[in-house]
Amino acid sequence: MTELWTVEIDSSVCVGSGLCASSAPECFTLETSGRARPPQAPVEAADEVLEAAENCPAAAITLRKVAGGEEVFAP
Repeated sequence: MTELWTVEIDSSVCVGSGLCASSAPECFTLETSGRARPPQAPVEAADEVLEAAENCPAAAITLRKVAGGEEVFAP
């Protein structure tokens, strides 16, 4: 069974650099305002999603395990 993560983006600190969307385009998209938008549904745990969160210049991305809500990555 594959682990699932929820992706949260703090839009009040997102600067719209687009690094997350370029690192994990299947997970992140950019809104017309330029801010990142997380997926509506949980995503499969993947290195590229974790890398996107770790490399966010605004530290706006939090990842949590669906099962139990434990933080995988938090700024």
